[in-house]
Amino acid sequence: MSELNCTVHALYVHPVKSCAALAVRQSLLIETGLEFDRAWAVVDAHGDCLSQRECPRLALVETTLRLNDLRLRAPGMLPLHVSLDHVEAPQRAQVFDEPVKAFDMGALAAQWFSDYLGQTARLLRFDPEHQRLSERRWSGIDAALAFADGFALLVTSTASLDELNRRLLQAGHAPVDMRRFRPNIVLDGIDAHDEDHVRDLHIDTPQGPVQLRLVKPCERCSIPDVDPATGAQGSAIAETLARYRSDPRVDGAVSFGMNAVVVSGVEHMLAVGQSGRATLGF
Repeated sequence: MSELNCTVHALYVHPVKSCAALAVRQSLLIETGLEFDRAWAVVDAHGDCLSQRECPRLALVETTLRLNDLRLRAPGMLPLHVSLDHVEAPQRAQVFDEPVKAFDMGALAAQWFSDYLGQTARLLRFDPEHQRLSERRWSGIDAALAFADGFALLVTSTASLDELNRRLLQAGHAPVDMRRFRPNIVLDGIDAHDEDHVRDLHIDTPQGPVQLRLVKPCERCSIPDVDPATGAQGSAIAETLARYRSDPRVDGAVSFGMNAVVVSGVEHMLAVGQSGRATLGF
């Protein structure tokens, strides 16, 4: 198998599922992906996880990880501070009808999200003792995840975004930034959509090599067309991707980026600028 050299261009953590991304210089790799990524989720009155699909205003909830708490800000709302080391009663959540064990984050957080979204909502934290696994027919291993849709990590590249923006501009639309696609790891140094063909990604860290396996193309829904700056929904991205990103590996669905699982390197620190090697062979 051939290899491509690459570097880690950017890292993103999404502490609360479907809320704003947090660009970080470094992040600890744990069993479920980047530390604190999708560790919290907002659920409705039935315990179903809410996302930008039905609540695009979640995109405007800004997140900041601090020493002892997670600070949330949203338009028209006072800041909400959520403790990193305290939870309340056990709760059940559902991610696409899959039951997930979690903990409630209390009445204040519930009221904050209910007021902001205009519907009954609660903030939950994933129970780290609950073993939630990716679909094995894709992952090939027992691969853990928290509140992410289906896999621990999402890998994209700067070249893939450049190609999309070239096509958007050609069609008379404004360019977009990578936050639209909610990745965890953005690679530089490879050609547009080379990540489609990567089997294993090896990243060199001070603690030793990290091995990630890219296992499934990421099928795209309406979320990339939600503007992270305004919460407004459009259609230009979906329409543009549909012209050139129909992926036979997922029955012709539009894809952008690759879902990945952790093979080795748990407790190693990933950082922007680290070098990597991508083994082709998907």
